Amino acid sequence: MTPRAATRIERSARDTEQEADDELVRRLAQRLGYIFVRDLSEFPVDPVAWDLIPPRVIRRLQVVPIGFESDVLVIATADPTNVVALDDIRAITGRELKVLVARTLEIKEVIARAETLDRSAETSLEEAAAITQDEPEGHREVLAGEAPIVKAINQIITKAVHQRASDVHIEPREGDVRIRFRIDGVLSEAMRTRKSLIAGLNSRLKIMANLDIAEKRLPQDGRLTVIVAGRAVDLRLATLPTAWGEKIVLRILDTSGGVQKLSELGFDDHSLDVYRQAISRPHGAVLLTGPTGSGKSSTLYATLDEINSPTRNIVTVEDPVEVRILDVTQMQVNRKSGLTFATALRSILRADPDVVMVGEMRDHETAKIAIEAALTGHLVFATLHTGDASSAIGRLVEMGIEPLLVASAVDCIVAQRLARRLCTKCAETYQPTPEILHINGFPHEPDDATATLRRAVGCNACAGTGYRGRIAIVEVLRVSPEIQRLTAEGHRPEEIREQAMTEGMRTLRRDGFQKTLEGLTSIEEMLRVVG
Repeated sequence: MTPRAATRIERSARDTEQEADDELVRRLAQRLGYIFVRDLSEFPVDPVAWDLIPPRVIRRLQVVPIGFESDVLVIATADPTNVVALDDIRAITGRELKVLVARTLEIKEVIARAETLDRSAETSLEEAAAITQDEPEGHREVLAGEAPIVKAINQIITKAVHQRASDVHIEPREGDVRIRFRIDGVLSEAMRTRKSLIAGLNSRLKIMANLDIAEKRLPQDGRLTVIVAGRAVDLRLATLPTAWGEKIVLRILDTSGGVQKLSELGFDDHSLDVYRQAISRPHGAVLLTGPTGSGKSSTLYATLDEINSPTRNIVTVEDPVEVRILDVTQMQVNRKSGLTFATALRSILRADPDVVMVGEMRDHETAKIAIEAALTGHLVFATLHTGDASSAIGRLVEMGIEPLLVASAVDCIVAQRLARRLCTKCAETYQPTPEILHINGFPHEPDDATATLRRAVGCNACAGTGYRGRIAIVEVLRVSPEIQRLTAEGHRPEEIREQAMTEGMRTLRRDGFQKTLEGLTSIEEMLRVVG
């Protein structure tokens, strides 16, 4: 018998044995009413599902969290008869399960790949650093296309998406390079690597974003799209020259994510009613204010999704388009070609819109066109960078808009912040002392029995932070006839704020305290974002 024939016979025997194993597992799944999966690679793992179960539990129970069907968690296991393991997963995740059955080898391979995810980024960085450490400084750029650099970039981005990061900071320092992720609004160090690698990392990212790799003295910005776990992820890239080299920041925009409902964002019932009344009107301006990263875009997308209908022409101009909404015309600013917010807004108003959304009003021209559009029969949504709702009126006046026009056009102003939500698995209840409540200005009497709060502890489900996800803290200012009068007469924002509070507006701080009473966040986190 020839070696080739022997190999064919051996392969055929393995295939026959494999088919027999598959048939046994398939029959077991069928008898128990589960679905048998021959190839788990056809089911890309959702990082959010994976994070619901601690790694040690996944290893011990040999299960693979795959994703979700509505609120049901989909898992794969090789032993569907282990009802104790399934009950443990239900208790840990707080979800009902849909069970798929796969071969033990498939389960082990998926778990092994996931466990190497965190290590592979560091390993790739070390390999790339070893290649570049002996290279002259002027020749390191050419290594940007080498496999270790490419692999390192891919692993950094994959790890960031897996951990739900919104931003990645690649920061050269005197002796090394620090890589940090912003998760739930807070930066934390993810890894470090050698200083010699920064040129290769930067060059590779610039190439991916179509930027000038030779330009290191001036800031640049660009955009790229990558595929992570089968879904498209857009990245905004910004470079910043520093004393130790170019720093790169990647903003992660998961374009596959859906739009949240307004009722899911964190508005209390009264504020949500006021806001919905404003967005249901046929014309006028609705403004959202807050710093970068305060959730303004999420609120706007939820708003457009709620008012979207076949009878309305909704057009947006954004920088960038973060989420695509069905049946909404979305434009993206392109300053290199001369498409600014102002020029795009002029074109939009010639295209018969009913609703217009302006990503940001940052100059007199854009603000003037938007306010005039609100006065001429259009419903206009826009964002501003101010500290609270009443300050938005003063900001428009500072931008050169007449107070009378502001008073006539603006119907509602929302100020917003994002606070980290307490982890539901580990948060503990405690009774704060009267001194703590008094020092922090808590709007309840110290002996009020309702002042029972919750605080962060930390567990595997929240990576030890005590928080998982975020919730909006909001104040909604309705422009009443009295506030219109104060605005037209040029009164200070403080006076407008006092009048709004008299009319029932819940301030950011008050809303934050209410959410601590409801156990949604901690008093420390609320004070961090509201002050």
